[in-house]
Amino acid sequence: MIISKNKGFQSLFCLFLLFIISLNTLAAKEIKIMLYGDSLMAGYGLNQNENLSSALSSKFNFAESKVQIINASVSGNTSSNGLARLDWSLEDKPNIVILCLGANDMLRGIDPQFTKQNLNKIIEKMVQNGSKVILAGMRSPESMGKNYQQKFDLIYQELAEEHDVIFMPFLLEGVALEKDYLQSDYKHPNALGVNIMASNLYPYILKGISLL
Repeated sequence: MIISKNKGFQSLFCLFLLFIISLNTLAAKEIKIMLYGDSLMAGYGLNQNENLSSALSSKFNFAESKVQIINASVSGNTSSNGLARLDWSLEDKPNIVILCLGANDMLRGIDPQFTKQNLNKIIEKMVQNGSKVILAGMRSPESMGKNYQQKFDLIYQELAEEHDVIFMPFLLEGVALEKDYLQSDYKHPNALGVNIMASNLYPYILKGISLL
């Protein structure tokens, strides 16, 4: 119990430090944060005020903040779709991009190495554009087979290490398989699930802001 409390305190303290470090940047310049993904970030099945961009915007809703959240996520997109529309999307010149693509590749049984190649090209273009990248990973269910699951789950960590970008291991941490936080299809987050996603993403975003 003591260890758990210490870890909780350390996490809160680290979050506080990140906020303090980021505060000057937040006050000094307008920051564009782009969500670049599929239905999980686009807000499938939700009202406009319930989606991830809205939940994240509320976390930066204070006087010193000049944060703009741009939701460039498209429901149904695969990594190939994301790569195809990337140049147009980057015209907004985002300072930070939260990238999470690959779930639809996995559902279609696409070779994880093909998905990795697409994500690799996407990250390269984002970095060349001057954006800090937060790579949010996805996980394959056991139903896809153990071999596929192992190969798919590894690509995000490998890409994060290869490109030295900020890495969030799993976008749906604390949400996936939790029926209270999912819509009736048991795949997409409901409004409660989106709020958890936003809270989980927040420290990664602060880290990104601190690096600007």
